[in-house]
Amino acid sequence: MLDRLRAAMARVDGTDRELARRSALLPRSAADPALKTLSTAANHSLLWLAIAAVLGLRGGRTRRAAVRGAAAIAGASATTNLVGKPLLPRRRPAAELVAPHRRLTDPPVSSSFPSGHAASAAAFATAVAMESPVLGAALAPVAAAVAYSRVHTGVHWPTDVVCGAALGTGMALSTRRWWPVLPEDSTEVEVAELPALPDGAGMLVLLNPDSGDGVPPAQWVTENWPAAKVTYPEPGGDLVADLDAVVGREQVRALGVAGGDGTVAAAATVAARRGLPLAVLPAGTLNHFARDAGVPTADAVADAVARGTGCAVDLGTLRVDDAVERWFLNTASIGGYPDMVRFRERWAPRWGKWPAAAAALIRVLHESAPMHAVVNGEPLLVWVLFVGNGAYAPRGFAPAWRPSLGTGTLDVRYVRADLRWSRLRFVAAALAGTLQRSRTYVERRSRELDVAVLGEPVTIAMDGELGRKGTRFTFDAHEGALRVYRPAPGPGADHPTRS
Repeated sequence: MLDRLRAAMARVDGTDRELARRSALLPRSAADPALKTLSTAANHSLLWLAIAAVLGLRGGRTRRAAVRGAAAIAGASATTNLVGKPLLPRRRPAAELVAPHRRLTDPPVSSSFPSGHAASAAAFATAVAMESPVLGAALAPVAAAVAYSRVHTGVHWPTDVVCGAALGTGMALSTRRWWPVLPEDSTEVEVAELPALPDGAGMLVLLNPDSGDGVPPAQWVTENWPAAKVTYPEPGGDLVADLDAVVGREQVRALGVAGGDGTVAAAATVAARRGLPLAVLPAGTLNHFARDAGVPTADAVADAVARGTGCAVDLGTLRVDDAVERWFLNTASIGGYPDMVRFRERWAPRWGKWPAAAAALIRVLHESAPMHAVVNGEPLLVWVLFVGNGAYAPRGFAPAWRPSLGTGTLDVRYVRADLRWSRLRFVAAALAGTLQRSRTYVERRSRELDVAVLGEPVTIAMDGELGRKGTRFTFDAHEGALRVYRPAPGPGADHPTRS
């Protein structure tokens, strides 16, 4: 067995030397300085991180591609430099194998196997392609050139590059275990015919300039819906009550809204109560509802409004103690998540939303206390309880998208705190991608949910914003409660509909 292994390694070594020799015999060309520059630019993954920064300037799938690419690079680099190189040391090719004009000014001296440059290049290009095949196809030749440049400049053997690329590709694909790739548009909807308002006549548009990364300016509304009326949130006011009052004074056939999911939820509440269709302009940071509803851009909404095409979607309602019932679009939760929202909102003006969210998550995981509650008559001790409007996917993971907007159910998920080392076990299962098999994590589907918190009142978070404090929370699912403008599925469309 050992002799066969040595013979195989000898054949690999011979192939490496022959391929390196053939590369060295290539005639001098303009590609030589270009490959040297490209190889140097990719040192420490700076080339890929710069591209990720540019891609991150755009929202939606492009930004997700950038973040996934950066995460894949981090995993590939750590595996290559902390595991591969120390455990499998290999001498690099002798400098004399290539002509002086090809050699790098500052060649690396670490183990040759595997190629970190090839690993990072493959990891980034593959991860980006998972989110955006078009961007991935554009990056593939650059990634291949970076990988080959390591052989061309004489600092790696060909098998170093091949194995590094395989490692990087595998690391990119493995990110799906912790972060599923969102489908392009596979949400099942119930098609509905809505009033066609080509110029926006009869539409009232709520614009929240403080939501997300900025909303389409009033000029956009003027150009696309010149006959529409525009209103803005009153500082410190009750958004639902204020908007409902404006609708009561106007002749309104449809509502439009531009802002984050909290603003959209307020408009949806008024629209559902008054039986009005809603046009959602994706103008928040994440735009969960707009994405699930199939309206990724403002232009898509404008086209749907002009044609009068849309769908009926579910809404959830929540009553806190004896307060007025409120509607929610996406999610509601009690326990650790509201605390995270509170810290995020406090720190975001100073640090920015994403750094504040990360710091808030770390603090909550460290400081949160378990919550005693009775859920549909069952006594529980939980860290956090999540309620989604509709069935979220994937199962056994942080909810990411909804395959259907018309299930008529609530998605209930909670983390148990009655087990030994439950918080540590939950984090470990989440990192390993095995939540669905963990005893600390529970998922249920229900049309109604009654939660009685034992002890001091707790705060609920709805659609990413803090709500009321209370001890009794009653949730209900309402099928087809809201009609939303969205482009009609065309012949052969990928996303199904139901009537």
